[in-house]
Amino acid sequence: MKCLLPLLLVSLLSACATAPPANVDNACSIFRDKSGWYDDALESQKEWGSPIPVMLAIMHQESRFVAQAKPPRKRIFGIIPGGRPSNSYGYSQALKSTWKAYERSTGRYGADRDDFGDSIDFIGWYNNESLHRSGIPKTDAYRLYLAYHEGHGGYNRGTYRNKAWLLGVAGKVRDRAAQYAVQLSACANSLPRGRGLFGWF
Repeated sequence: MKCLLPLLLVSLLSACATAPPANVDNACSIFRDKSGWYDDALESQKEWGSPIPVMLAIMHQESRFVAQAKPPRKRIFGIIPGGRPSNSYGYSQALKSTWKAYERSTGRYGADRDDFGDSIDFIGWYNNESLHRSGIPKTDAYRLYLAYHEGHGGYNRGTYRNKAWLLGVAGKVRDRAAQYAVQLSACANSLPRGRGLFGWF
């Protein structure tokens, strides 16, 4: 029984750490719900100059803040589960290859796609790359999302232009970033700072 107790504690802590925020539509609620997330977001904003509302809006679109999110499996004959369309994973839905590029570029080897702090740092880094490689301002959530989805090469070639559905999604990201910005302007001074007793998990 004594041997099982530590395993049970670790399991419970892991479950708590990976559960999404209760209200993903409100930036203030997100940061009040998740200890340490606001610090992580501030660090990424400071490092890369990408506004927190923009990074949050991209993460919302990609994973709804689900730590181990994966793209849905394709269906064979509409019934049989098939393979997944890509190896994107985690809060940021980053591809393995792009995540490796992030690690090489930043020296942050061992960063995890299912860790919020690493994932929001990745999004900040990617948005910074979008400025330098595609000329997109860091406040332009609409075009930043198009580059995030299509890759910089695809964005620069205009692969998004004939994808009406994607343009609609980018519009939702832009609107959500604006919504998050309004919310944060009202609560930023009261958001918890510091990671608390269990902030390292």
